[in-house]
Amino acid sequence: MARFKIVNGVKINLTSEEETIRDQEEAQALIDQQAIKDAEANEETKKASGKQKLLDLGLTEEEVKALIGA
Repeated sequence: MARFKIVNGVKINLTSEEETIRDQEEAQALIDQQAIKDAEANEETKKASGKQKLLDLGLTEEEVKALIGA
């Protein structure tokens, strides 16, 4: 499927080199989005693990909430 760019109000086909660059940019954007999702999931996992460790040490649910706010 041909892709276009607009230059001075004129619709122009992308060159094969521009297509390749655009494909690389789109692939990198997907990688970046996945990295963000993975980091968020990792943070949630660590938070849950830390909370469970505090509970295992004998703290009550209220004490844990007071410490970490969750």
